Amino acid sequence: MDPLAGRLVVTTANRTSVTPNQITWGAFVLGLGSAWCFLRAEWPWLVAGAVLYHVSFVLDCMDGKVARLKGTGTVLGGWLDYVFDRVRVLACTAALMWGQYDATEQDVYLVLGIAVVFLDMLRYVDALQIAKVRRQMRRALRQAYEESAGGGPVALPPSLSRDDLDNDPDEIRIRLTDAVDLQKEFRARFSWYPTLREWLREHRIRTHLVSGIEFQMAVFIIGPLTGAVIPVTVGAATLLLLFEAAIMYKLVLSSRDLNRALATIRSSAEPSVSGSPAG
Repeated sequence: MDPLAGRLVVTTANRTSVTPNQITWGAFVLGLGSAWCFLRAEWPWLVAGAVLYHVSFVLDCMDGKVARLKGTGTVLGGWLDYVFDRVRVLACTAALMWGQYDATEQDVYLVLGIAVVFLDMLRYVDALQIAKVRRQMRRALRQAYEESAGGGPVALPPSLSRDDLDNDPDEIRIRLTDAVDLQKEFRARFSWYPTLREWLREHRIRTHLVSGIEFQMAVFIIGPLTGAVIPVTVGAATLLLLFEAAIMYKLVLSSRDLNRALATIRSSAEPSVSGSPAG
């Protein structure tokens, strides 16, 4: 999406007066048009629905970029973008799966409809919660450093030395928490991952290969275009669950790294047996 959306963003931001909210509304209306086409169930209409969904998705990738580029982003705009995305997915899922069920009388389409809505919500809620947990981890590290400041020299991460730190307490705490490696155990278990990640980044490929974006593209574009809604949806759902499970597993390993880091910080601040600070 981004190669096309990025080029359209530059033209839209520099040569038109179109606002991000207007783009959001446009994406939403096209999404509802896509749902109407899906409901017709016949293959030509499925193709039309897939095309409309693709255009809608391109616009959806543009509104936030235009807002950031022009500095016109608002809380309302972010709320509209999120809510309209969820409504679009719900409408297109209901229309696509009900249309196929009505045409074939196969109950599996109704089950798939429930699964698609559930997985879409799971993905976006999980993403928000994981971001929240990672912020909490950094906050816990910062608090541990603050509490240990009066107990003696603090054990620094290997990437920092005391000569690296200036006299600004806030700067010190930020640099300390940023320097703590919360991916150490993950990299130890999967030593091949950093190499793969760098290769993917060099080729402009996200390491999170299947997320909500790819899932929606599969269900609402690839499935209808190929006339293989069931296998494409099942395959995309399986891949999405696998990647979400991998993210959760990675978060579990990060929590272990956090606990070890906190233990090191706290132990470095405890007085030694002789009464002098540990260090």
